[in-house]
Amino acid sequence: MLKKRDFLGLFKNTKPIIAMLHLKGESHNDVFERFKKELDLFINNGIDGVIIEDYFGTYKDMDRALSYVNQQEISVPYGVNCLNVDQMGFSLAEEYHANFVQLDSVVGHVMPRDEDSIAAFIMQKRVEYEGAILGGVRFKYQPVLSNNTEYEDLQIAKERCDAICVTGDATGKETPIQKVKRFREGIGDFPLIVGAGMTPQNMSDQFRYADGAIIGSYFKQDHKAENEVSMDNVREALKQVYKIREEYQHD
Repeated sequence: MLKKRDFLGLFKNTKPIIAMLHLKGESHNDVFERFKKELDLFINNGIDGVIIEDYFGTYKDMDRALSYVNQQEISVPYGVNCLNVDQMGFSLAEEYHANFVQLDSVVGHVMPRDEDSIAAFIMQKRVEYEGAILGGVRFKYQPVLSNNTEYEDLQIAKERCDAICVTGDATGKETPIQKVKRFREGIGDFPLIVGAGMTPQNMSDQFRYADGAIIGSYFKQDHKAENEVSMDNVREALKQVYKIREEYQHD
């Protein structure tokens, strides 16, 4: 019998904010040094968790970064997203004891005839990997090849992962509130994470339905993924989430 993992239980706070580490740099050493600075900035300012992703970097950069966080025994949960090669994401997570793996899509992104293969792969990993799985449905940049309705694919996703991630159409682009609401209605009290486009301005509305968020581009200068992390942007977002948490505690 497959054991469900408590994804939200990984984090100390409700409505956790998870920072995305994009691994940008001019060389492998530059990537690593920038990564360490960004990681320290996030942790020192109270971020709830991080994801290490090869958005700009390579598998080699991910391996080095994950080795570092594992050795440092950082104070927040960390996950891994190896874009386009989910198998290697699991391999890295297992080797470096990552708390969770993010998969951009867990259903509906392959031809219907291949769904059984995706299901078998994920179920095998749910047995082998001790951490949690954060899975996307109708995720940015992923094709929608499913013959199912959105609702039907959401029900399948609930069996394949421990939290569902919802996005709009692109990195840094706001996730439509109607889509967030629709996902919430479709999955009930199953954990729901907004994976793109959350800002201090839309956070209150998004968190009416979502349980947490991944933030990458907003934390950068001018809110562009390719730029440097801005401490002011990090603090602004965290200041807003602190207010929201206080409101939920008083309800």
